Amino acid sequence: MLAPRAPGVLARPGRQQLRVEAKGFGFSKVVGKPKDLLRGREPLRPHTLSPPREVPPHIPLPPYAKTGKLPRLEMRPEVHDAAGIERMRASCKLAAQVLRRAGEMVAPGVTTDAIDAAVHEMIVGAGAYPSPLNYGKFPKSVCTSVNECLCHGIPDSRPLQEGDIINIDVTVYLDGYHGDTSAMFYVGSPAPVAKRLCEATREALDAAIKEGGGGRFGGAAWICGPDVPLTAIGDTIVEVAKKAGFKVSPDFIGHGVGRVFHASPSVMHVKNAEPGRMQVNSTFTIEPILTEGSPRMVEWKDKWTAVTADGGLAAQAEHTVLITSSGAEVLTLP
Repeated sequence: MLAPRAPGVLARPGRQQLRVEAKGFGFSKVVGKPKDLLRGREPLRPHTLSPPREVPPHIPLPPYAKTGKLPRLEMRPEVHDAAGIERMRASCKLAAQVLRRAGEMVAPGVTTDAIDAAVHEMIVGAGAYPSPLNYGKFPKSVCTSVNECLCHGIPDSRPLQEGDIINIDVTVYLDGYHGDTSAMFYVGSPAPVAKRLCEATREALDAAIKEGGGGRFGGAAWICGPDVPLTAIGDTIVEVAKKAGFKVSPDFIGHGVGRVFHASPSVMHVKNAEPGRMQVNSTFTIEPILTEGSPRMVEWKDKWTAVTADGGLAAQAEHTVLITSSGAEVLTLP
């Protein structure tokens, strides 16, 4: 789950001036966009939400679980001891397992609410807490972002449709540590551009961890490693996206993760001059969002759902990474 961003409707305006009008129920349409990126798709709209799901009383809770208040952002990266690293491995392993099983549910006619219900039961069944639930009053246990949704989509009663693409973002709180991961899934057979976008997003994530990673992370130089500038991540992601003909959203960042859900360092996915270097035994997420059109975004009235301003598709991929003395360890591999 990406780090929260400052409130606002439009972010990082570019040269193409677009006028956005709110249209009932919190969804938006873009007036005057240069081309129709919906291609006959119905734009996303909010659907019915089911009540937040119950967490069994024996499950240990993170500090925000009852209040919904965002915890104070930790300014120093957490450096784990040996026990903390093992707990991070366990939480990330569970997150990856839940994500894989959630992805197996994706099919036309399945609602994102049904995916949320299954994810919730898998997590609490493993003795863990679904980290998104009541984090800043987020009402569900997983984020499900469909088509033009950049991130933080709230599961609801909308059935998935043939040709959709969906990001499922799973975070679990197990034994005091959060593990965070996400991936894209196809609903039936999406358009070729949708498949290329999803593939490029995964390639950008892999390349930002290890050059030529290709999902295997073997046989090439690590991009992530001790004392490497964090700027190397954004530089790499932008290069991969540009070669594939896509843009990178500048509005959402990766983040330190461990005993706190969102902590330092802030991991920018675009070119930047922010200070900071990777520290041994620290853990953080890399979770780029690529777009087929403009990366500009519109935020729904729910204060969570972020969609592309031009209706173009978006895709995201995420791993939690541990920095080691010789490079990095990807904790959320399936």
